[in-house]
Amino acid sequence: MALNLVGISRSNCLFGLVDDSRFYKKNLEGGRSKIVSDTVEQKSNRTIEEETRRRRTFAIIAHPDAGKTTLTEKLLLYGGAIQLAGAVKARKNRKAATSDWMEMEKEKGISITSAALQFEYSGHVLNLLDTPGHEDFSEDTYRTLIAADTAVMVLDAGKGVEPQTIKLFKVCRDRGIPIVTFINKMDRPTKNLFSLLDEIEKVLEISAVPMVWPIGTGVDFSGVYSRKDKKILTYDKTPGGSQKSTFQTSGVNDPELDSRFEDWVIKTFREELELVEGGISEFSQEDFLDSKITPVFFGSAVNNFGIQLFLDEFIKIAPPPLFFPLKDGSKLDPIQTPFSGFIFKVQANMNRQHRDRIAFLRVTSGKFERGLNVLHGRLGKSVKLSSSFAFFGQDRNTVDEAYPGDIIGLVNPGTYAIGDIVASSKVPDLKSLPVFAPELFATISSSDTSSMKSFRKGIDQLAEEGILHLFSSQTIGGGLPIIGAMGQLQFEVFRRRLLDEYNAPSTITILPYVISCWIGQEDLGKVPSSANLVTDRGGRAALLFDTEWDKGYFQKKNPEITLLDYPPSI
Repeated sequence: MALNLVGISRSNCLFGLVDDSRFYKKNLEGGRSKIVSDTVEQKSNRTIEEETRRRRTFAIIAHPDAGKTTLTEKLLLYGGAIQLAGAVKARKNRKAATSDWMEMEKEKGISITSAALQFEYSGHVLNLLDTPGHEDFSEDTYRTLIAADTAVMVLDAGKGVEPQTIKLFKVCRDRGIPIVTFINKMDRPTKNLFSLLDEIEKVLEISAVPMVWPIGTGVDFSGVYSRKDKKILTYDKTPGGSQKSTFQTSGVNDPELDSRFEDWVIKTFREELELVEGGISEFSQEDFLDSKITPVFFGSAVNNFGIQLFLDEFIKIAPPPLFFPLKDGSKLDPIQTPFSGFIFKVQANMNRQHRDRIAFLRVTSGKFERGLNVLHGRLGKSVKLSSSFAFFGQDRNTVDEAYPGDIIGLVNPGTYAIGDIVASSKVPDLKSLPVFAPELFATISSSDTSSMKSFRKGIDQLAEEGILHLFSSQTIGGGLPIIGAMGQLQFEVFRRRLLDEYNAPSTITILPYVISCWIGQEDLGKVPSSANLVTDRGGRAALLFDTEWDKGYFQKKNPEITLLDYPPSI
């Protein structure tokens, strides 16, 4: 059985994930005191429940340039996963990010693929899903968010809530996962802080609850004050930045504040904090898990400031792995159910030395062990999970065991597709992954007849990744492969990867169509010969239209044909 791919438009998500706050609360009780230390003996003796309780699987979402990749690297830095974060100056000139491996990502300074990175911090295992930073790759981002239990929303303090943030937030809201907000770039010119909070509440329709409050902004940014424990973290303005010191206060009127900060800075801070304490409610774990509030942190990722404080609080409030919903309305228990997982991403050529394809699997229940024989739901046969890896940029390490919330990579000889479910016993009927109807179309042809074999191989393998749709047609495109995408950059990446990874130069010619609709097999014989009929990789028929008017006219003339926004199941 596979996760049926359910279609969505950019404005309408037709999938969801229901949380179970009782499970969250049970697993969060006791905080760090119940976390088992990482000796070899203790690690081997941990139960599935203990390992699950330690997991935090989260994705970082942001509008391009808000600082998502920088925050990702600094979290890895504090987690001890890397020794040096990329120095972020001009994006073109910066060191390539650890989570970015594709040549175009290194050149452009944007995240095009979704990477899964694991590191340990303070007794917890964190699975960080780095999502594409460009809106043209929103389908890949949406699928990644299906695999996450929490989202971290990064906002630029000078820009606030931006368009891509709104789209991604809506996905998280529809998913039912809690969202933590990190307001970045506090050392640069910012919007009014209360305007930022008000913008979050009005635009995103969620209450914003500051966990800390900044002391000054821009060039006067001097630190942050923790509302919970009344500690102040001071900001070191030396190059590179870091936390300089933490000191305990007796409260906002502690005289030590006057001796440490400029008079007008501390005066403004006290006035602002008085408004915060008087007008903004305290953090509620229950409301957070119910997605009614978003806890807000402030800092400067590029200068390492506020990261550790954020990380310390995040592992306390973020939920362990979710109960995944099943189509019948029940939920999959991650602890009591035997091993199961679903494929949310397929990637070709992650490492030039290996030249293999990798299927990324999110463990939804039970314990994974390398060499495990499982039932492949879609194929209806048993497969052995013997080649399993964890990835860190281009580096890979063998994974011998994994638990709910973990992401593992499986070598994919063509066995796995996005949406596939595997399980050691009965295959669970999980809810669906999203599919986007493409909005741009083009033909693609080989520019070098001597590389046709590589061209065809590249077309098939890259289309497997689901970053665009591959169609064929006898009536349009002159018999050439037709590719459909959400944005122009997907075409550029596709052409570049054919060249870089398969040595297959190609030419892309844009087609006039901007709308696609699938039709059921029962309607295929009713389609008039003048229609722009295409067939996707799964053998399903679809129609392409130039405009919404053309689509409406077709429906008026052919009311017996049902137009579908997503592919029908075969």
